[in-house]
Amino acid sequence: MEEKILRLLNERRFYELKKFLETLNPNDIAPLFDEIPMEDVLIIFRLLPKETAAETFVEIDNDNQEYLIRAFSDEELKEVLDLLFVDDTADLVEEMPANVAKRVLKHTDVKTRKLINEILKYPEDSAGSIMTTEFVSLRKDMTVLEALNKIKATGVDKETIYTCYVTDKTKKLIGLVSTKDILLSDMDEMIEDIMETNFIYTHTLADREDVVKMFDKYDLLAVPVVDKEDRLIGIITVDDAIDVIREENTEDFEKMAAMMPSDESYFKTSPFTHAKNRIMWLLFLMLSATMTQAVITHYEAAFATVPLLVAFIPMITGTGGNCGSQSSTMIIRGLALDEIEPKDIFKAMLKEGEIGLLVGVSLAIVNGIRIIIFYHDTILALVLGITLIATIIMAKLMGCILPIAAKKLKLDPAIMAAPLITTLVDTCSILVYFNVALKIMNL
Repeated sequence: MEEKILRLLNERRFYELKKFLETLNPNDIAPLFDEIPMEDVLIIFRLLPKETAAETFVEIDNDNQEYLIRAFSDEELKEVLDLLFVDDTADLVEEMPANVAKRVLKHTDVKTRKLINEILKYPEDSAGSIMTTEFVSLRKDMTVLEALNKIKATGVDKETIYTCYVTDKTKKLIGLVSTKDILLSDMDEMIEDIMETNFIYTHTLADREDVVKMFDKYDLLAVPVVDKEDRLIGIITVDDAIDVIREENTEDFEKMAAMMPSDESYFKTSPFTHAKNRIMWLLFLMLSATMTQAVITHYEAAFATVPLLVAFIPMITGTGGNCGSQSSTMIIRGLALDEIEPKDIFKAMLKEGEIGLLVGVSLAIVNGIRIIIFYHDTILALVLGITLIATIIMAKLMGCILPIAAKKLKLDPAIMAAPLITTLVDTCSILVYFNVALKIMNL
């Protein structure tokens, strides 16, 4: 598909290209904007049908959006903005440079500007910041026929019509009704009689991560958002929830890999920015290795007596680090999905301790056989076996305790993952290793 579009574009066969683009989904078209020269971006965009163009515009990256806004005529810009949902326009205004955002706002009507400002006033991580104000609102004293007529009259401009929201005269949310129930009911039946009064909702200042969990827990397509007076302000749709999941997962992965989070894609980020995002944690890890170095120096006499001990340090520290990372990953996932609460710390420690014992004994046996076969040294096999068991149990417990402690202290558990655990495990495992060696080998 991509090759065909680029070929038609290079050969300037615009009529064929236009016909081909009409058959594609906006989500398939959007990635092409990263592959074509910037000067051809506007050409491709102008070949798209109006509604497809608007949907594609939402999906392309900020650089291409900015380029298009600057290149659009006033009429073109207004046509695109008229087809965007308010939450998408609000995201656009928030991401664009001030002069570009000003031009966007200039070509939106007074009502839309008011709604955009309403959304932008909420904190970045709140439910209000990701909601849309375009939903179908009904009254409880409407008949099904009146409700259907309103849906037909206003639904085309709404982000979703699968669920309609019932409010009173003060706009307080009192119920909701699915379009399916409306279609299957008698035309003279009252909305009050078919609406659901036991419903799930959230508040404008609720954490957006908590809202996303509601979609998963209750299998929702949209969540209504109310203010502190329980007045319906907007709704959060499942597509916005998926965007939040992607952003939060990316942020957690970056933190667990000892990097500062970045909103830009890999290739859009400069080498300088990549280095800046990574260097602080790398400096910390490098300097924290001083503890490990001090421990090794302290036991210099031991490995001077048995130089072979040094050869097994990477295996001990590496195994411990890997075990700690495994545990922390599972615990962080459990915390994120609310499967684990801070109060469960002792239960989690017991489970990780049991896992550590089983894994440690298994690895110790295998490694012990390897040592005996290659080095014919039963004492060394015993030293490494005991060290592996102790190190793995210790690493599993650290991988369990640190993320839960971070959650308890209202810190991000991902920060307490692989980087810190690896550093601590390295130092502690070497301490265990040489102390076991000293006791058993009488060094």
